[in-house]
Amino acid sequence: MGVAVSLAAGVAFGLALAAPPGPMNAVIAEESVLHGLSAGVRAGLGAMTADAVFLVATLLGVVGVVERLPTLRGAMLAAGGLLMLYFAYGAARSARAASGFDDGEAAGDAGSRGFRRAFVLALTNPYQVLFWLTVGVALLAPGQMDLLARTPLAAAGSLVVETGSPALVVGLFGGIALWIAGFPAGLVAAGRRVDRLAPAVAGVSALILAGSGVVFLADAARLLAG
Repeated sequence: MGVAVSLAAGVAFGLALAAPPGPMNAVIAEESVLHGLSAGVRAGLGAMTADAVFLVATLLGVVGVVERLPTLRGAMLAAGGLLMLYFAYGAARSARAASGFDDGEAAGDAGSRGFRRAFVLALTNPYQVLFWLTVGVALLAPGQMDLLARTPLAAAGSLVVETGSPALVVGLFGGIALWIAGFPAGLVAAGRRVDRLAPAVAGVSALILAGSGVVFLADAARLLAG
């Protein structure tokens, strides 16, 4: 498989991983409609930076500790769940306070808030750690992998590629970067046309974060109880 094909496959994989709804996209969406395009992109960069940290930690063997220690995984799940509930409360307050779409760009500390939120949420997500411990390492190991089978979009078809090329990982992050630029841009463009989109998106984001927080806490309770 050539470098160009590996890059393209990695981009497709990154987009398939980044696109499905979840807590990270909820934070990106909320920041985009309430604080502008750059705030949404910064939130996406926070999640992607955490992925880069996990990749390096995986290659160094650090994140393997999480797999071997159920108590640590449970503590991470509990911390992540509590953070999601806290952020859900903030998103709900924003939804009630927002009168419409704000095309102004957040600056300074306000503009970097989304980056910190997404980064911390990702760092406390053991599922993200385990993804890099399994799929992430497999991308660099010689062999074959059906990339779409490892994503929520598996039903969309198969994308079997030869692994072992760094171009796959580069393409993966390229696909994530495309999403974290395009998703906020699409929301901002829609918000300019539908003024009530901002409180609606913030409300949905609050629901997704709250639901994810409850799931994380339930998983943490089961793991720590066992």
